[in-house]
Amino acid sequence: MDTEAARAIAKAFDPNRLDAGFYDNPYDIYAALRTFEPVHRCPDGSYFLSRFADLDEIYRDRVHFSSDKQAVFGPKFGPGSPLYEHHTTSLVFNDPPYHTRVRRQIVGALSPNALRALEPGVTALVDRLLAQLQERRRFDLIEDFAAAIPVEVIGNLLRVPREERGPLRGWSLAILGALETELNPEQHARGNSAVVEFTAYLRGLIADRRRHPLGPADLLTRLLQEAELTESELLQNCVFLLNAGHETTTNLIGNGLYLLLNHPDSAERLRRDPQLIGTAVEECLRLESPNQLGNRLVTERVTIGGVAFEPDTYLTLCIGAANRDPQEFRDPERFDIARRPNRHLAFAAGAHACAGMGVARLEGQIALLRTVQRLPAMRLSGKATRARRARFRGFLSLPAEVA
Repeated sequence: MDTEAARAIAKAFDPNRLDAGFYDNPYDIYAALRTFEPVHRCPDGSYFLSRFADLDEIYRDRVHFSSDKQAVFGPKFGPGSPLYEHHTTSLVFNDPPYHTRVRRQIVGALSPNALRALEPGVTALVDRLLAQLQERRRFDLIEDFAAAIPVEVIGNLLRVPREERGPLRGWSLAILGALETELNPEQHARGNSAVVEFTAYLRGLIADRRRHPLGPADLLTRLLQEAELTESELLQNCVFLLNAGHETTTNLIGNGLYLLLNHPDSAERLRRDPQLIGTAVEECLRLESPNQLGNRLVTERVTIGGVAFEPDTYLTLCIGAANRDPQEFRDPERFDIARRPNRHLAFAAGAHACAGMGVARLEGQIALLRTVQRLPAMRLSGKATRARRARFRGFLSLPAEVA
């Protein structure tokens, strides 16, 4: 892309009007934005930011920015709608002290000791799934593998009976899909129905847990006993936990497998040196961030990247662009499983850094390492299909086979 073309693309960029090619590869556009319009004013008056330094500063600033989305989600979902109630009540779209109180319980339940206790079960699950793939020989790495791991792990953390986990992924996709920049009536209706069905299911689970608490290792029991939440707050944060732990981790594993299968030298290097799995997962998170976009609302006048923002200005923070910023990452387009340092923003940063990042990393490390070790002859087959989403980057389908 020549300079003038890139400049024109950056100038005209509108996150609410994305063409089909954007979903397959947004990174050329992100590079143009970083270069020519790093603090880009969108047609609706909001701003789209793409430089690492600017995002890092905003994420760590507790004074000038808010995560509260009531003013934005009211017009988007309709005040009082199920989607509005969910997305304005869940942890991720709230500020202290509510955010602090809920996050403390989640982080406490996902301590290093708790993660170590999860590891054998996650390894056994991954090995069981890989054995099934090997037996079938042709399969879909998303449906048959990546999506099956987080639903089991989060289901276990909340002690959701295994036979009742079937609808969880569909509900999650519908609710998170409503966060996309473009929302059609069908997606809106599907999201609202998913919130209603999900919360109806959880009411029964919560009532049972009130009668039969399971102790501090059970995240739901912990929230019931210590978080001081209203019934609505408890319901919506349980929905959030199942959604956040499910969709983004599925994408981490799917994106990671795609990268390794398209870089066989890196997969072989990882087989030879399994100690690289930690940095390998961080590089997958950086290069193909499962969560590509974040948002903040300006609460006090502030200058970022040379631009002065007034209160009530809405910002979109492009994690996918920041994580390929050459000012922060050397040779940022290269997939380097041994990259150090790697201070990516895939889990955001500061007070709102992802509360479940430890679980996501654990699942990603076990899934990717065990796959390259146990299925060294695996290769992609057929067409990989990316989801048409700007906010959450992942695959709908990733056909593969064991030769």
